[in-house]
Amino acid sequence: MRAQFVLSEIGVGLRRNLTMTFAVVISVALSLALFGGSLLMRDQVSSMKGYWYDKVQVSIFLCNKADAEADANCSKGAVTTEQKKQIKTDLGKLDIVEEVYYESADQAYKHYKEQFKDSPLAASLTPDQMQESYRIKLKDPEKYKVIDTAFSGRAGVQSVEDQRDVLENLFNLLGGMNVAALGVMGLMLVVALLLIVNTVRVSAFSRRREIGIMRLVGASGFYIQAPFIMEAAIAGLIGAGFAGTLIVGGKYLLVDHWLAEKIPLVNFIGWDVVLTKLPLVLAIGLIMPAMAAFIALRKYLRV
Repeated sequence: MRAQFVLSEIGVGLRRNLTMTFAVVISVALSLALFGGSLLMRDQVSSMKGYWYDKVQVSIFLCNKADAEADANCSKGAVTTEQKKQIKTDLGKLDIVEEVYYESADQAYKHYKEQFKDSPLAASLTPDQMQESYRIKLKDPEKYKVIDTAFSGRAGVQSVEDQRDVLENLFNLLGGMNVAALGVMGLMLVVALLLIVNTVRVSAFSRRREIGIMRLVGASGFYIQAPFIMEAAIAGLIGAGFAGTLIVGGKYLLVDHWLAEKIPLVNFIGWDVVLTKLPLVLAIGLIMPAMAAFIALRKYLRV
């Protein structure tokens, strides 16, 4: 009988405050969708770092005739055969070096033409304007500074570049987007909590007569609070369900059927990562509104 009464009160409360309940559902759905998306983006960035950092190469660009005239690092002239041999020998002595690849000016020109064939500059470049280089794969990409210190400023070396610097800019951008999403999520969460508190209080005020009667007949505080707490929990759970739908839909439509085709080089996270986040989203959607309602009612129903 008591369970039937609580369930009937929940239905009455949801119907009486349908507009505010709908607002709570939407707010919770959007905030939790942003929360879940932020968690997935964090995992995506970590996955990309692990994938790309393993493929990072350090490049030692050698001076050519054009550099000898325009670059202060190449003021002693173009790299000589002896200097190239010495650089390769010294690279072979370093324990952190896994492999060394040599790229000639002709090979660099061919690769440039393949990658930037539509660029207006491609037609004006000649092979002698391209730089020879050594591409070094390190056992530990974090040890880039060893190569930089050992070879920067050496005769015949124009520059030492780490591909990770380019990737860091991308990862910093993604990290900034993730922080922005978390900020918006926090704002939406505050809005959702305020709506939950107001909805519960309006619902309690509209049933103040029934609450007074229940107090007179000796009903416990928890028995009176239970319908309101469950109303908030149900609204939050529905919102969490919508959030889960948005997350799954975003993974299926946006990632698997658009980004994966547009950016094939990126190793996107799999469904296993997504599915591990859904229970957390649902749990927060259930517990957070229930706790907000419980705290809001403690003072309101105190006699």
